[in-house]
Amino acid sequence: MNLKILLPFKIFAEKAGVLRIVAESRAGSFGLLPHRLDCVAELAPGILVFETEAEGEVCIAVDEGVLVKTGADVLVSVRNAIGGTDLGKLRAAVEQEFLNLDEQEKRVRSVLAKLESGFIRRFAAFHHE
Repeated sequence: MNLKILLPFKIFAEKAGVLRIVAESRAGSFGLLPHRLDCVAELAPGILVFETEAEGEVCIAVDEGVLVKTGADVLVSVRNAIGGTDLGKLRAAVEQEFLNLDEQEKRVRSVLAKLESGFIRRFAAFHHE
């Protein structure tokens, strides 16, 4: 399989000859082998594992995103990714960076929703006057 990991601003990794891929979704981990049917999956923040003959097993911490398999091509589009060899450090990076970012994003969205609703209320009051 051909694996390409895309970030919003660059290509993080591009590998050919991938033997297997294991990724995490909100429902749990799942694996891809070369002859699996085409699919699309929503990825949760976690560890993406792939294996090649040349490099062996490689682990990458990924933020939430989407995985698309079409034929021999697997595209993974995520907001952020961190490479490394120590699985413990990668898991800590997921917990510290990606999950905390989600909490911060939730707070920002909550504030924006309050601002939007306040604007709509004032606009509606202005319209009735």
